Amino acid sequence: MSAKRLPAGGEINRGKALRFTFDGQPVLAYEGDTFAAALLAAGHKVVARSFKYRRPRGIFAAGAEEPNAYADLRKAGETRINLRLTTELAVDGAELRSASTAPSALHDRTGMLDLFARFIPSGFYYKTFIWPNWHLFEPHIREMAGLGRVDVTQTGPEGEQKNHHCDAVVVGAGPVGIATARMLAEAGQKVLLCDEASRMGGSLLSRDAVIDGLPGRTWARQNLDALQALGVTLLPLTTAFGIYDHNLIALNQRRADGSPDLLWRVRAGRILLATGAIDRPLPFDRNDLPGIMSAQGALTYLRRYGVLVGERLVLATNNAAGAGMARAFCEAGAEVVLVDSRPAAAEISAPGLRHLRGVEIRKAFGRKAVTHVQLSDDQTLTCDTVLVSGGLTPSIHLYAQAKGKLRFDDQKLALVPDSELAGITVLGAARGDFALDRALAALPAALGLPEAAVIPAEGTPWDITPAWPTPGMKGRVWIDYQHDVTTKDVALAARENFVSVEHLKRYTTLGMATDQGKTSNLNGLALMGQLTGRTIPEVGTTTYRPPFTPVPYVSLAGNRGGERMNPLRRLAVENQHRAAGASFGEYGGWLRPAWYGCDESAIMTEARLAREHVGLFDASPLGKIEVIGPDAAEFLDFIYYNTVSTVKPGGCRYGFILSENGIVYDDGVLVRLDESRFIVSCSSSHVAGVYGMMEEWRQDRFPTKKIFIHNATAETATFTVTGPKAREVIRAAGIEADLADEGFRHMTTRWGRFAGHELRLTRVSFTGDRSYELSVRQDLASGLWQKLAEATAEFKGGLVGIEAIMILRAEKGFIVIGKDSDGMTRPGDLGLSGPLRNKKTEFIGRRSLLQDEAQRPDRNQLVGLVPSDGLGLLPIGAHGIDLSGGAPRSIGYVTSSYDSVSLPHPVALGLIERGASRHGEEITLQHLGQRRRARITPPCAFDPEGERLNA
Repeated sequence: MSAKRLPAGGEINRGKALRFTFDGQPVLAYEGDTFAAALLAAGHKVVARSFKYRRPRGIFAAGAEEPNAYADLRKAGETRINLRLTTELAVDGAELRSASTAPSALHDRTGMLDLFARFIPSGFYYKTFIWPNWHLFEPHIREMAGLGRVDVTQTGPEGEQKNHHCDAVVVGAGPVGIATARMLAEAGQKVLLCDEASRMGGSLLSRDAVIDGLPGRTWARQNLDALQALGVTLLPLTTAFGIYDHNLIALNQRRADGSPDLLWRVRAGRILLATGAIDRPLPFDRNDLPGIMSAQGALTYLRRYGVLVGERLVLATNNAAGAGMARAFCEAGAEVVLVDSRPAAAEISAPGLRHLRGVEIRKAFGRKAVTHVQLSDDQTLTCDTVLVSGGLTPSIHLYAQAKGKLRFDDQKLALVPDSELAGITVLGAARGDFALDRALAALPAALGLPEAAVIPAEGTPWDITPAWPTPGMKGRVWIDYQHDVTTKDVALAARENFVSVEHLKRYTTLGMATDQGKTSNLNGLALMGQLTGRTIPEVGTTTYRPPFTPVPYVSLAGNRGGERMNPLRRLAVENQHRAAGASFGEYGGWLRPAWYGCDESAIMTEARLAREHVGLFDASPLGKIEVIGPDAAEFLDFIYYNTVSTVKPGGCRYGFILSENGIVYDDGVLVRLDESRFIVSCSSSHVAGVYGMMEEWRQDRFPTKKIFIHNATAETATFTVTGPKAREVIRAAGIEADLADEGFRHMTTRWGRFAGHELRLTRVSFTGDRSYELSVRQDLASGLWQKLAEATAEFKGGLVGIEAIMILRAEKGFIVIGKDSDGMTRPGDLGLSGPLRNKKTEFIGRRSLLQDEAQRPDRNQLVGLVPSDGLGLLPIGAHGIDLSGGAPRSIGYVTSSYDSVSLPHPVALGLIERGASRHGEEITLQHLGQRRRARITPPCAFDPEGERLNA
């Protein structure tokens, strides 16, 4: 391969030189070059190594279909990994490193793996590394796997995102895409035209064409100017990578200046796909050697970048496109042998051109680059580059993502769209119209614009003969270049009965490389069909999934980071907490007082004050989701594990909400205000989740019922007064309400008034002491808090942060979901099994609770734990261990652990195997190499009779 930069030609700016390095070697480029074009011009033959065998790989194509040329880029301290060199514009000062090679792509020391290729065919790792233990091999395999190395210390800039609405999105700015955009814009539609290349024009930038009497490039330039004048949004360097529901199309726009990509979310009335087609490789022995390239890719390097990829070319083809490309290379000064497998192909001639018909390449030769080829008639041709054109594969990925069905066209030897989709139209080469005149002539009817004039063009009739890989081909015929899949691997999959197209993909990794099968899939399908006696349609295709090309995470994330991803929610009386000396922390997405004072020593003081006198706690983040309507009770019976419809107006009930697999998702108190109005008080961190769950079930299971759900959490402030003096504090704060125990018992609610406004009081307790929750509108919160704080101080109490509340609730054995439960915890594990036996109506997760797994007697169950070794506090996360079998076996773990303010010893909660039946038993705990002893007790360590609730 003796590529060189021609003294003239191309679209590059030869007046502005750029310099970068590749594997430490300096490379000269010009403004407008891609990295791949500059590397070719500099004579770099080997730019990468294949994934499995580490075989040398050269540049194959010029666009997004490139399967080989990837590298990591570092500049100004920033690293970007796995960049496709054929689509990335060259950057001055960049340092390129070939992906996962050492020390370089040319001299990669892991290249010796290819010597053992016969012993490591597809699927070998499934069979080889199961003995004696997969984990012995896993670290080494994972170290070798992957492409590129992430710089974990790097913190890059935020990505950008944009929402856009228009009448039509045209994907692909080739001749068909440009003509489509102009017809729609002239019809008065708002149009967006995008193309992944740095310059719009598509095939017109490399192929010779005449449209409307003008040279193709001239026609493209004039029409793009006209589109700009018509107000069409033109987006070069922009890939449409996915189509989603309701005609949402996602675009990733790259920036020529190197700034983060821009993600467009576009809602379009109509999506028009003029995405063109990809040149297919040809199958022959050693068809992966560097210097073997896509003919269309080589023509692009010539016409756009002024790079002639070789001086002695063999251009192998099976279709009508080869003749025009051969002439172009001859005109650039190369000697060309056109090897056309079509026996009846028309004879062509040009200076420096030799035309062979009815023959094909059988084998390529060379070590790290191709040097000569052998033809099917045993003729040998010396060359420095081989160009292949095995037919056109329409780029129908976006159409297939939108659930479009494909059919195989026997005349064009390609998969093409089979039917129209609502709101999506496929045009031009993407639908199999490979002749330019026919593609343009079909536009008015396809667009529904019969009055639009047909654009005349000169086109070459499409003609092609099959050139599929066949069973039993000799040598190493490569299908997936990057993942090292050969015809023999596909044959092995067939012998082992992996004949389903999805199984073929996963067993051989065919089509799973970074190009996602753009150059390999169809050849693989054709070979599997021949091996199993099926046609390509019968073999079928794998599922097309977005993205069409890789999208940077920074683009997908946009500016959704930190508080913009999870906005930190703030309390209505935050300023008053700060004035009182609160130390804040983030709890369940809310900024809340952890304690009041200089340091953590205040926590125990607050807990003791609340237990002995009275404490005031801001509980505003607790969920307050109102469920209203005649059918609300029936609905909540389905939502809750417990029966809640029997709760009388003015009453409350504690209960669980489960996921569909029977796991405890949330707990809390349900308040019934009247016959048709309930308040679901869920955990502060689960408000959004519970609200979303209820709304989903309302729509799916109760669509005809009269139910209204309103999340009132953000509009309501809730303050908790807890402790023996709680009732006196409420009275002293000027709240008008009957607080007599006879009419206002524990787990009931009633209305009162504060400063002339309505206030709701609920007697529930998370501390085990007499407690009242007072809920008011947010605008009344500041005044109420001030009055309650003054009254609390009057009765020798104080403000209480969430850390002190955690101690008080642990003494009572009250759980925190997600802390004292895990992703396996079911209601029975927490001591609440009655509803499963007694509840007659259906509820979320019921079926899962009847499975054998949920009924196992050796499940981890909630218990209390008291240190019995005199060493003090038990460490959270310490595992209970069973030593009866010799090696330690985990039997659960400590979930909460605190020093107690009410008991002479620390308290802890845990989930321990068969814990409910082991009260009084001593167990061994282990944590970070240290062993402890603890006694299992009931979860409630303080006031088990509940006498203090009415003290």
